[in-house]
Amino acid sequence: MPKGHRCGKEPFGGVKHMDFTIVTASLNYGQYIGECLESVSLQEGVTFEHLVMDAGSTDDTAATVAQYAHVRFHQEPDKGMSEGINKGFQKAQGRWVIWLNADDRLRPGALAEVKQFAGEHPEADVIFGCWNFVDEEGRFLRRMTLFPFRKRMLANHMCYIASTSTFYRRSTTIGEGYLLNEGFGCVMDGEYYCRLAKAGKRFEYLPCVLADFRLHEGSISQKHLSKTDVDGVLARQLQLAESRTIHRSYGVRLFRDELTNGIVEGLLFHFYRVQKGVLRLLHRGSCREPRVGSNREGGPGKAS
Repeated sequence: MPKGHRCGKEPFGGVKHMDFTIVTASLNYGQYIGECLESVSLQEGVTFEHLVMDAGSTDDTAATVAQYAHVRFHQEPDKGMSEGINKGFQKAQGRWVIWLNADDRLRPGALAEVKQFAGEHPEADVIFGCWNFVDEEGRFLRRMTLFPFRKRMLANHMCYIASTSTFYRRSTTIGEGYLLNEGFGCVMDGEYYCRLAKAGKRFEYLPCVLADFRLHEGSISQKHLSKTDVDGVLARQLQLAESRTIHRSYGVRLFRDELTNGIVEGLLFHFYRVQKGVLRLLHRGSCREPRVGSNREGGPGKAS
């Protein structure tokens, strides 16, 4: 794994002690990226930089990005989304770093909430919160409420924390060389969280809606779900193999036999699935909107 490093240059705009760096990996998401950039530009009460790491878009992405003065646009080929994000991580100047997908949005007031929470929790290395699912047009679908961190659930069930509402203290994560595993193309966030947790990094839960996560057929997590042709099924199985790799590497592994371990993994998966449902019900009432700019249910952009 390549080591992260700190740049010696002043942050973009000459701002010292930057609060946040937002990293967005992009490739031909011009129809969505404007809402992403707009949601960042509307953040108040914090200093930030927004790095768009574009892998060579041929649509209107570059023209859209050019409309936002707060964005630093870097365009060069990469080997996949994980490498693009890592390039952004290595350029980051903020105390806290988030990767925000090009089709997702920050909620109004999200960064101010995280900054205040971070000041109240100096022990935190990772801060994660709730999010809304929105449809392709940005309309509200449902809210995902979480609960305090569960390391074993993460390793034995699935990645239940959304990257789009998760923040990393740069000095104790990226600054110590913790970058995404570029061998992962779908569940790189889950592997990253497990690795950070194994290293003893402290995860703190902020019960606040920090982002809008867009569901659409073209997204990495959704595009192979309904495919029945050989190529589509293979792509889906490769995605599932990443999750199984996380289970085998960080979760419970009792036997040398792969099939026997598979049975144990299945039992643990469903045990933690039930536990997750119960915990979400218990914590549902605690999740709230950010205190600043919370008057729009669907967030900035096209949402209602």
